[in-house]
Amino acid sequence: MSRRQKKPRSQLNGEGACSPLITFLPQSPLLCANPRSNPNPSRSSAPGKTRSSGGGRWRWVTTLLKSCSGSTKPSSSSDDDEADSMKGLFKSKPRTPADVVRQTRELLVFVDLNSNVSSAKREEKMAELSKNIREMKSILYGSGDAEPVAEACTQLTQEFFRENTFRLLIICLPKLSLETRKDATQVVANLQRQQVHSRLIASEYLEANKDLLDILVLGYEDMDIALFYGSMLRECIRHQSIARYVLESEHMKKFFDYIQLPNFDIASDASATFKELMTRHKATVADFLTKNYDWFFPEFNQRLLSSTNYITRRQAIKLLGDILLDRSNSVVMMRYVSSKDNLMILMNLLRETSKNIQMEAFHVFKLFVANRNKPPEIVTILVTNKSKILRLLDGFKPDKEDPQFEADKEQVVSEISALS
Repeated sequence: MSRRQKKPRSQLNGEGACSPLITFLPQSPLLCANPRSNPNPSRSSAPGKTRSSGGGRWRWVTTLLKSCSGSTKPSSSSDDDEADSMKGLFKSKPRTPADVVRQTRELLVFVDLNSNVSSAKREEKMAELSKNIREMKSILYGSGDAEPVAEACTQLTQEFFRENTFRLLIICLPKLSLETRKDATQVVANLQRQQVHSRLIASEYLEANKDLLDILVLGYEDMDIALFYGSMLRECIRHQSIARYVLESEHMKKFFDYIQLPNFDIASDASATFKELMTRHKATVADFLTKNYDWFFPEFNQRLLSSTNYITRRQAIKLLGDILLDRSNSVVMMRYVSSKDNLMILMNLLRETSKNIQMEAFHVFKLFVANRNKPPEIVTILVTNKSKILRLLDGFKPDKEDPQFEADKEQVVSEISALS
C-alpha cells in the first residue's frame, strides 16, 4: 500500500474504532482552529486523487464521534443495583435515643439563648424541639401496641442525665407550648423511675443539683407553669434524699401559703405535693416532725385546720389523721394528743356540718380519748364537755355500714362515760 493510500473506512469505523480514534485525533489537522483551511499547504493531493474538503472531513469526524458515543449499551440491572447501593451510602442513619437527647439539648440551648431571633426561625426550632420531646416520650412509654425497649430507655436515661438536659428543660419549660409542656412533664416523670445498672441516676443527678428543687417549688408562684412544675416536683421527691432536702428547706413554710392560693387547681396541686412530702418516706417524715414540731403543728392548726376554706379544712384533717395514725410517728402522736389546744381544735371540727370533716375529725379525736396517760387538762376538758360529746357521737352515722367505725365509736363512748 502506498504512503498516501487511505485505509478503508470500515477499518476505522468498525468495532473498537473509538479507541484508535482517540490517539489519532490530537494529531489530526481536522481539529485545528480553522478546520476548513489546509494545515499543510506545502503538501497537496497526488495527481489523479480527489481529496474531500476540510468541511467534509470535519463532518466525518463529528459523525464518527457520535457513533462512538452512541455505541454505549443501556445500563444493565446490575448497574442499577450498584447505583442504588451508592445512593444508600448517602442516606441518613436512623437516630439513636442518645442522638435524640443530644439534639434536644442543642435545641434547648438555642431556645434559652436566642430570644431575639426572627419569629420564623424560632418557630422552626420550637417545632423541632416539640418533635424531639415527643419522640423521647415515645421511647420511654412505647407507642401504640409497641412496648418500650429497655436498652433504648437506658441509652436515653444515661444521655439525659449525663449533661444538663434536665436543667435546660426546666428553665425553658415556660417557653414551650402547652402540649410540649405536658410531654416534657411525662418524660421527667418516667425518668425518675428508670434504673441503669440498678442505680437511679435521676436521684444521683438531683442530689448534685438540688437548686433545681428550689425552682420547682417556687413554680407555684407562676400560674402558667405551676401545675407542670408541681407534677415534676412530686416525681422528684419519690427519692428519699430529695424529699429530705425539701422538708428541711425553708420551702416547707411556703406550702401553707400555696395550699390556700385562690386558684383552686394550683392550691389542690400544692396540697397533693404537701401530702406526698408528709407521707411517702416515713422515717424521714418522723425525723422532720420530731425536729420541727414546735413550728409545724401550730402552723398546721392555725393555717389549715382553722381555715375558712372548706376544701382546705377537709384535706388538712384527713392528712393529720394519716400522719398521727402512722406507727412511725408514734412519738409525735403522743405529744400532739397531750395538748389541750389541739383537743379544742378537734372538738370544734367534730361539730362541723360536713359529715366528711366530722368523720375524719373523729379518727383523730379518738386518739385523745384512747391515751392511757392523759394529762389533767385533757381529762378536765373531756369531763366538762362529756354530755355534749356523747350526744354528738350518738348522731354519728357513716354513709355506708362500717363495723370498724362502730367499734371505735363504742370504745370512745365507753371511755368518756367512765371519766369523772
